[in-house]
This record gives sequence, C-alpha cells and structure tokens, in this order.
Amino acid sequence: MTKDKKQATPKPYPNGEDKPIAKLSDIDLTGFYSYAQYLRWEIDERLELIRGHIYRMAGPSLAHQRVSRTLFGELYIYLKNKSCEVFSAPFDVRLAHNSTDDAAVTTVVQPDICVVCDVNKLDSRGCIGAPDIMVEILSPSNNKKELNLKFHLYEEFGIKEYWVVHPVKKSVMKYELDASGKYEKNTQFTGDGELTSALLPGFKLNLSELFPSLRNYN
Repeated sequence: MTKDKKQATPKPYPNGEDKPIAKLSDIDLTGFYSYAQYLRWEIDERLELIRGHIYRMAGPSLAHQRVSRTLFGELYIYLKNKSCEVFSAPFDVRLAHNSTDDAAVTTVVQPDICVVCDVNKLDSRGCIGAPDIMVEILSPSNNKKELNLKFHLYEEFGIKEYWVVHPVKKSVMKYELDASGKYEKNTQFTGDGELTSALLPGFKLNLSELFPSLRNYN
C-alpha cells in the first residue's frame, strides 16, 4: 500500500462550507471528506472517516458495553499515576502521515478504547497521531471492518498494539508491530488465560473477569 497515494478533492457541503450538517441524509455517503468537514457534522449517529470515506458505526450491544467497562476500568487503574492515559469512545483519533491541518486529515477513527503514552499527541479534540494501543470490541455487524480494514489501517499508521476483543467467542487477539512495521506477531487469549501487554509491564487481566459467565446478551 502506498502511503502517499493521491486522493480526490473533498466535496463541499451542499448548503455552504460554513453551515453545520444536522441530518445524515444531507451527507453524500459516497463522497470524499476531510476532518474539517467532519467537525461540522452535528448529527446523532456516530461516524468514522477512513481515507476520506464515511463508515457508519454500529450501536454497541449490552455485551459490548460490559466488556468495554471492565477493560477500561482495569486499564485506568493500572495506568493511574503513570505517564500513559487510557480513553474510551467516543474519542476522536486523527491519523495522518504528513500535514495535521484539519483540511488535510482524512482519517478519523473512534476506537472503543485506546492508550496514549505521548501527551504531545493529545489536544482538546482528542488525539492527533498514533496511540500506542488501539482496542476494538467486535459486534456481529462490524466484524469485517475491524478485522480487515482497521487491521491494515492501524498497521500503516504504526499502532504498536492492536487488540481485537470478541465478546461472543470470549477471546482477545493481540497484534504487535514488529521491527519491519508489520503485524506479523499475534497472540490469542482464550478461556482462563491472562491478557498481557509488552507495553504495559505488570498488567494482567484474566479473561474470566473480562467475560463473566453470567447472563449472555449479545
């Protein structure tokens, strides 16, 4: 994949560039957009921009919310008084190779959870640059996007660890960036295994705590 591939010129808003968009129906979902345009979308539905194209985000299930709450809580406790910070969705992560100007950024994602260790990447609107860890919690409607599109996206932008959490299968797949910048090393945690990370020394979370065998709502 060529990182600096030529891209189309972002489309203007239908009612003028300075006017906010309040309805999803007013956006051409097949168009090409920038973060500057994304900032003017004042609609209820959550959207992501990936290489200028719009992707609608699935509503989280109860199982998704339970897993997110537990994992975020454990990471928050572990990172307390440390230099890294953990954030949960909705939280914009802007990924760019060259210019960080709003009109030049065409990828804005909202990972379920992310860990950022470089505070210089944080600003009032979220994170500009690659977090150290990105976590995506799967649902039946978004498996393909997370496993394929975001795998390559996060690898391209140098996310050191990418965790894919599967509430139904009660498993976590962890991809780690190697010296060549590829996700060639992966570890799957299942059953009563403990989720660990080379980036978080001493962090351990037993999967039986992340996926409790209580009532199952997918």
